[in-house]
Amino acid sequence: MIRQLTYLLLILPFCLLGQETENQSTFFWTPEIMIGQSAEANEDFPERSLQWQALVNLSWSNSQNQQEWAQRLKGPLVGLSIGYTNYGNNRELGGSYSLLPFIEFNVFNQRRLTVLAAMGISYFDTKFDAVTNPNNRAITTDLVWSFKTFMYYRLLQSQRINWKIGVGYNHHSNGHTRLPNQGINSFLLSVSAEIDPAEDRTEPWEQFDRSRYSIFSGRAGYGINVLSEAFNDKKPVYSVMVEYGKVYNNTWKWTAGIFYRFYQHYYDYINDEESLVQPGREFESFTSAPGWNASNIGIMGSGEVLLNHVGIEVGIGLNIHKPAYKIDWRINQGWDNTPADIPEFWQLGEFDTKFRLKHAVATRLGLKYYLWPTKEFRNNNLYIAFHINANLGQADYTEVSLGYIHQFDLIKGEKN
Repeated sequence: MIRQLTYLLLILPFCLLGQETENQSTFFWTPEIMIGQSAEANEDFPERSLQWQALVNLSWSNSQNQQEWAQRLKGPLVGLSIGYTNYGNNRELGGSYSLLPFIEFNVFNQRRLTVLAAMGISYFDTKFDAVTNPNNRAITTDLVWSFKTFMYYRLLQSQRINWKIGVGYNHHSNGHTRLPNQGINSFLLSVSAEIDPAEDRTEPWEQFDRSRYSIFSGRAGYGINVLSEAFNDKKPVYSVMVEYGKVYNNTWKWTAGIFYRFYQHYYDYINDEESLVQPGREFESFTSAPGWNASNIGIMGSGEVLLNHVGIEVGIGLNIHKPAYKIDWRINQGWDNTPADIPEFWQLGEFDTKFRLKHAVATRLGLKYYLWPTKEFRNNNLYIAFHINANLGQADYTEVSLGYIHQFDLIKGEKN
């Protein structure tokens, strides 16, 4: 699934740029050097020196773009970041090659201060191996998700080059498609130079009518994940969700809804009467209703930025029913390398505060592509989406989904 996402990420910036004829984006490029440190992903994580990254950011300025989303967001940069990272230990951690679409926009009404958010994929040339590289439990697959958030300050500027410094955070994870998956979290400083940058907008932004309308939407998703190192084959997660919400100024969408998920791994573990659900064990009662206990029901609120055909969505919610996650936690949060047949003496994960939070809170981050543009009101639309779903930030499964949206009750106001 991550391979299919790669193709979407390759064309995503061009989808943003080529959406309408009124797009007057200006291209420039930005070499960037980062240096910092990655946090320890696990006990006995390999020793390492400072991490460094070398990147080239292909950027398009939307300061002259006439589309409403570009005007509402004050002409953000969109683009594609291509880079190499060395993690300070060539033998055990190696390096990675990254491809991340990004959006960068001004904050606090300051032209010199910007925030960048990026989401994409990375290829790692060194990963976990139980025999030859057992201490690197951070990365287990060649391709992983990559997320980056940075704040930049334009230190020096001229007609040809703008020098910027920045600070930020970078995360890598395979989306729970193979274990171990501790992930790599890095904290970095940056120096970059915008070459032949676009000029700042000097004329007033175009005035658009204020608008808002209601939406009702539904989606069906297909995801994949694994249960544990002993049950490390990929199996599906099926999901459906219905939600209601509002869209403001054809740019900001807020929704709330209810979801249902079915985990094939949970069902097979219970139905096959594996170790923790056998007679006399903690979860033996789960075998009386395998389907119900493999299910997850919850509510979720989401915020989305609409960039015409493209949407960037973040969601947070509450799990009302997810009983089999207790099995998941017991297996994965105790001693390492928990076997399929778990002895009575084995140290399992404890139901502590950390468990209660992750059991309760569902989070979600992803990208959508809409069949019809969202720059104006229309009654119906369709989309395809890629998301990573998590338990309070800890990867749960990677998902592709198809969705339908019905829009109604359009209200327009004065220009602003």
